[in-house]
Amino acid sequence: MKRILTIAIISLLVFSSCAWLEPKEEKSIQELASSGMNEFKKENYKTSIEYFEKLRDWYPFSKYAILAELKIADSYYKLKEYEEAVSAYEEFVNLHPRNEAIAYVIYQIGLSYFEQIDTVDRDQTTAQKALDTFKKLIKQFPENAYANRARVKLKKCLKSLSGHEFYVGFFYYKNKHYKAALSRFEAVLTNYPDVGIHHKTLQYIALCKEYIKE
Repeated sequence: MKRILTIAIISLLVFSSCAWLEPKEEKSIQELASSGMNEFKKENYKTSIEYFEKLRDWYPFSKYAILAELKIADSYYKLKEYEEAVSAYEEFVNLHPRNEAIAYVIYQIGLSYFEQIDTVDRDQTTAQKALDTFKKLIKQFPENAYANRARVKLKKCLKSLSGHEFYVGFFYYKNKHYKAALSRFEAVLTNYPDVGIHHKTLQYIALCKEYIKE
């Protein structure tokens, strides 16, 4: 009797343990992929991430896992959670450097930085990172359609960076630090010669030089 009771208890523990280890609400790969895409199309991006994370974690060696990784990054981008988006896109590049979507992914990294570009009086780190990423894309995939899109975005990056340089130069100029101002204005001409403030920059360079002579 004791032996039968012991076997019954052990069996109960084993089956309970197995049930605990099984994923709740187990769904097929196709169901998770379909649900994730449907939620993405309906702009329910947080829910979409949940489905795609389950797909990626439950079926990591499936061909759908690559789709899941990409759509997780896209969902973060759509949510304007740009740091998470960049992290997810960069992880995709590291895991799948030869994937056919790489040009798109690099463009999206650049775009995630681009969307964070602030006014010229603020820090321009994201503008510089966007510029560097778009240049990388153009160099790596010069004939790709996303490279053409990146070329258009480059102009705003350069305009923002040059505007910041001019803003700092003008700040020094107003405070009569003419040598510091001159250095900034000359940097505008050297680094950003074709962004629309060339003539105005030359005027302030001339003024700075006049004040320095005195």
